Amino acid sequence: QLQLVESGGGSVQPGGSLRLSCAASGFTLDSYTIGWFRQAPGKEREGVSCITSRGVTKVNAADSVKGRFTISRDNAKNTVYLQMNRLKPEDTAVYYCARDWRSSPDFCTIVQGPYTIWGQGTQVTVSS
Repeated sequence: QLQLVESGGGSVQPGGSLRLSCAASGFTLDSYTIGWFRQAPGKEREGVSCITSRGVTKVNAADSVKGRFTISRDNAKNTVYLQMNRLKPEDTAVYYCARDWRSSPDFCTIVQGPYTIWGQGTQVTVSS
């Protein structure tokens, strides 16, 4: 069974950091583009970042995450990470990772359409 499992969420104070992990089972991540998305209460799910099999990355250019979030992958561990620094209350959301069925090695998108396998999500709460 093809699965993605997120972990690393939790509660943190503003200004703190968290590292989310996305682990794959049933397939190896190294051939696929993986994206991170988030959904805040009462809002639409939005794209955060993505990484291709060659390590090409894209981050949401909105000021909300740019310069604070970094995506990376460790193929030996079959895991993709999202390092989140200087967290703000507005980062509070359920964070999901997903696999892009096209998985071009040269570019990726944070539009949800091409992503067909999704994890169950991990909650991140930023509050003082």
